[in-house]
Amino acid sequence: MRLFIFTTLLFAIPCFSFCQDMTALVNKVKAKLDKVNDYVAEGSMKTDVAFIKAPVGRVKVYFKKPNHFKLKRDGGISILPKGGVTVNMSTLISGNDFVAVAAGETIVNKTKTKVIKLLPTSDNSDVVLSTIYVDEANLLILKAATTTKENGSFEIEMTYGKYIAFALPDKVNFSFNTKDYKMPKGVALEFEDEEKYSDAEKLKRKKGRVQITYSNYIINQGIAETIFK
Repeated sequence: MRLFIFTTLLFAIPCFSFCQDMTALVNKVKAKLDKVNDYVAEGSMKTDVAFIKAPVGRVKVYFKKPNHFKLKRDGGISILPKGGVTVNMSTLISGNDFVAVAAGETIVNKTKTKVIKLLPTSDNSDVVLSTIYVDEANLLILKAATTTKENGSFEIEMTYGKYIAFALPDKVNFSFNTKDYKMPKGVALEFEDEEKYSDAEKLKRKKGRVQITYSNYIINQGIAETIFK
């Protein structure tokens, strides 16, 4: 019996230490993100959803700690589902209500990344599981995949450039399952396939994609709370 306990502990200690290392890495990424108290960003939004008429439009994005996020689009509609608030990485890893578990390594856009599973510890969290792909050298999240209770699943990929020191991306590619998305009233649908599916069935067979390309950020200049109301 003592031998069994000793053997179990022998294997458990390295695993625990490795998981702790992942928590430390996530905290370093979070510290870099925490340099940004608020920002206002301008850019363009391209919607790549075959069945929706949505031209490229200008957008303005507002963020303020800890989790205020708002996207305004000039004309047309915003396709981001409710869960798309986590297009901002600060909201994804805010607080400490998660356990970080190592899940190997992989290449994202020619960059070696650590794969980390974030398991929420709060029963009230809408997030079931998030997987982040971290560029350890630059402390950047290059990709994130999230599954939620109420807002379906979505995936985000980010590329960085001018604002890399603040971990703010130049481009964000956001994809989601359209079957989990409630269409706004008045949206025109354009289905290309000729098969006799209902609109609901066609939505289940599609994947929505939104690309935001930022042209500039105004960082840490203060934003009124009324912007988010």
